[in-house]
Amino acid sequence: MRKEVAELATAKGRKRSGCFMAEGTKCVLDTIEHFDLVHLFATEQWLEAHTMPGGIVAEVCNRGELSEMSSMVLTPDVIAVYRQPQPTDFNPHALRGRITVALDRVQDPGNLGTIMRSADWMGVDTILASADTVDCFNPKVIQASMGAIARVRVIYGDLPQMLAQAAEHVEVCGTFLGGENIYTADLPSSAVVVMGNEGSGISDEVAQVVSRRLLIPSYPPERPTSESLNVATATAIVLSQFIARRYGQE
Repeated sequence: MRKEVAELATAKGRKRSGCFMAEGTKCVLDTIEHFDLVHLFATEQWLEAHTMPGGIVAEVCNRGELSEMSSMVLTPDVIAVYRQPQPTDFNPHALRGRITVALDRVQDPGNLGTIMRSADWMGVDTILASADTVDCFNPKVIQASMGAIARVRVIYGDLPQMLAQAAEHVEVCGTFLGGENIYTADLPSSAVVVMGNEGSGISDEVAQVVSRRLLIPSYPPERPTSESLNVATATAIVLSQFIARRYGQE
């Protein structure tokens, strides 16, 4: 069993088993009531210190056994194995009246998890993602999401096609060099906001579907600065601007 759990750190292992794992106290406590639990492994001390929802039976493990299963550098005191929920069907009608994030080929697990966390904080519950965006059930994504995995759904698919369907209901915006200054732009109250790959940005195929190009300018404009923003940081800035406009309209 320990080998099978350890393999959940790989995309192949998750696909074969249909499961994923959450590691560490906060991650487990944030997710245990939101997913179908298959196994719970914990030290005796951890179980004595934490009350689990009724009906949950845990397997007591020592730290050596947990280390064999864990993907973390520091061995956690608890590991939960959950069944992956069924993929959510894309419904473009459901995007009306809300802000949605779309990710084009985002590769870093930490970035995806952080984007999910920012989305959760700002009331965004849906992320559209290209098929080659990192798996949201990657253990590093789960850790970085800080519990947001329980509330933010990621819908994978043909991103240009999904955005073309979305454009019939909301404006599709994206971040580009040469775009309109996001701080002074008249932003819509509902939109899909596209964020691109860490190295190459938004692909040409996806860019063709974007109807509104936005720029996060550095400040002050004449000051030498970093070459670019991390995609997770940029996503948080963009979402904050859209949410700020919604506050002004309420």
